[in-house]
Amino acid sequence: MSIDLSDLAGRPVIIGGGAAGLMTALQLAPEPVVLLSKSPLGAEASSMWAQGGLAAAVGDDDDPALHLQDTLAAGAGLCDETAARRIVKAAPAAVERLAQLGVAFDRRADGRWGLGLEAAHGRKRIMHATGDGTGREIMRALIAAVRRCASVTLLEGVEARRLLVADNVIQGVVAVRGGEALVLATTRVVIATGGIGGLFLDSTNPAGCFGQGLALAARAGAVLSDLEFVQFHPTAFDGPSRPLPLLTEAIRGDGAVLIDETGTRFMADEPGAELAPRDVVARAVWRRRAQGHRVFLDARDKPGKDFAARYPVISAFCRMAGIDPAMDPIPVRPAVHYHMGGIAVDAVGRSTVDGLWACGEASRTGLHGANRLASNSLMEAIVCAQWVAESVAGTPLGTSRPREIGASPPASDPSAVRPLLSPALGVLRERTTLAAAVRSLLPLAEGAGPAADPAMIGLMMSVAAHAREESRGGHFRSDCPDTLALARPSSFTLSEAIALARDIAATRQPSFRSALP
Repeated sequence: MSIDLSDLAGRPVIIGGGAAGLMTALQLAPEPVVLLSKSPLGAEASSMWAQGGLAAAVGDDDDPALHLQDTLAAGAGLCDETAARRIVKAAPAAVERLAQLGVAFDRRADGRWGLGLEAAHGRKRIMHATGDGTGREIMRALIAAVRRCASVTLLEGVEARRLLVADNVIQGVVAVRGGEALVLATTRVVIATGGIGGLFLDSTNPAGCFGQGLALAARAGAVLSDLEFVQFHPTAFDGPSRPLPLLTEAIRGDGAVLIDETGTRFMADEPGAELAPRDVVARAVWRRRAQGHRVFLDARDKPGKDFAARYPVISAFCRMAGIDPAMDPIPVRPAVHYHMGGIAVDAVGRSTVDGLWACGEASRTGLHGANRLASNSLMEAIVCAQWVAESVAGTPLGTSRPREIGASPPASDPSAVRPLLSPALGVLRERTTLAAAVRSLLPLAEGAGPAADPAMIGLMMSVAAHAREESRGGHFRSDCPDTLALARPSSFTLSEAIALARDIAATRQPSFRSALP
């Protein structure tokens, strides 16, 4: 396909082909926009893999205030309450918008929404589609809508490598298509590139999601926040496949329990049992495995014989592994699933760089705090896309003067980073391994090779985790197991993180109180 880039000059550029990027493009219509996706739409989007669903207070016994209450409790003191209230209040309307776009959510026999229960939710409020295929169904509908939308110029197989910035104002995007460097002149860019799971050895995310959007923003000078908070899903399928297949929390909502190889239900006496917050369950599974046990999800009684009908995708991959979930316990282990941190944004998705917005998992809106409430992420992406689109559309078109570029930055490769980051930023963390990761990642991050961008994000995450000398939500320090009385978000630019990393590498130890603003 041949496109004259001069015809696209000035149009907003959306980077990322997952739910957040697609929805932002649709909400901007009829304003012409450019949507960049480094792979065919949906091929490397975490949204496509979402099983659990989308949280919204649409039940007769539910209310956004109750949804907010559960969200704040899960966030362990670090949610932005104003942002969270606004987002969960908008969730029911977002469900209706998706239905209008053709998403076939599950319904009961009487036509009302079929709602599920997940951990730390006080009500059944999880919207599903085709059982465990919610993300796939949402993406199907959004991709079809984008392909029909005349105002969206879709550039598949085009990867953004750098943002051009002058005086803290976006000037353009450097991208690569088939080895050829392209410059898209624009003063409005939306980053919607997903998460960071591909930086780890064990993750439920597509391997191609390893923080590229965070790297673009960091190198542009944007502030990133709460990077230390990583959510581990406690029930990833324990097998050789990578990424690890996910066993949605909804199975535990249906009554499945966690046992070890002796049949002991080790979560039975914990508050909330198997439906405790994800960080609690993940640590319990991690510790049980560290004691030499194997851990299994036992769905033989509940949902039992209904398992295949309720969870056809999961049933299929279990059977491929020789397991019948109605008859056999399913081996599980924790794996990186979601990143609560990201590009710091305001109520309409604007970053600290003029002309740069972020939406979806790449953003830090304040909704999730230290620990995401299950199924709040798809909801956040859909809800916030509208506000991002309105802000982009309402921002006057600036004059873009992108500078000449030489050779384009190399394609990123996180393979050298995974074995460094995984042991340091696991379910349990401590100062020594975090400092070792910082010392190993720093030269890679300051280099110019394919590991530079992944190492840079891993370094910033490690610095944030090293500085936070407490345990809170998805961040647990075995050497600092207590939670501090004052909940403080962490925020860094790249230059600030590099300075802290050099202190750590030189054995000077910045503390939580001195390192965080």
